[in-house]
Amino acid sequence: MRRAILGATLAASLLVIGGCVSNDPLAQDVTNTNFTSADGTVTEVAPANRGESVSFESSDMTDGSTVSAEDYRGSVLVVNFWFAACPPCRAEAPDLAELATIYADKGVRFLGVNVYDNASGAQSFEKTFEIPYPSALDADTGELRLAFAGNLPPSGIPTTFIVDRDGRVAARVLGFIYDRSMFEDMLDRVVAEVTP
Repeated sequence: MRRAILGATLAASLLVIGGCVSNDPLAQDVTNTNFTSADGTVTEVAPANRGESVSFESSDMTDGSTVSAEDYRGSVLVVNFWFAACPPCRAEAPDLAELATIYADKGVRFLGVNVYDNASGAQSFEKTFEIPYPSALDADTGELRLAFAGNLPPSGIPTTFIVDRDGRVAARVLGFIYDRSMFEDMLDRVVAEVTP
């Protein structure tokens, strides 16, 4: 009986981790049994081709606050979908934490979306990696995943979006941000845009 319970627990854990995505060749070599490899898609959308503004609201924040898309209008927003046991999420966390600090003076704000963990698990991750921005818990409702499920959905974890000042998706990185300079270039382009 005990073996059956342990086996079921392990299988469930592997299914959860199996949703994790990476396009980092080094991470794939080390942990290829723990997640599905992404195709490494990086997509930018020209301002004229961007869809409707993303609309969301979450009262389930790790810090107990509420958040909505309207809170970020007028700012460039980076949204990172993650969970604590995801190896590429852990690998990119220090860069995202640093970028959030560097770009704060440029009017860029960051929001994490945790797709699996409870509040204590998410907070532990945030403390370990000194994440300076808030995260919403999306495991129970999936509302934030649905909000971004338009033309460029968060079809793997991690997925990171750059949202323009009007709330429209300007770029998406599907998988691990393996090229930080490329990501910064994309972010700089969106920051430099002038809203008519």
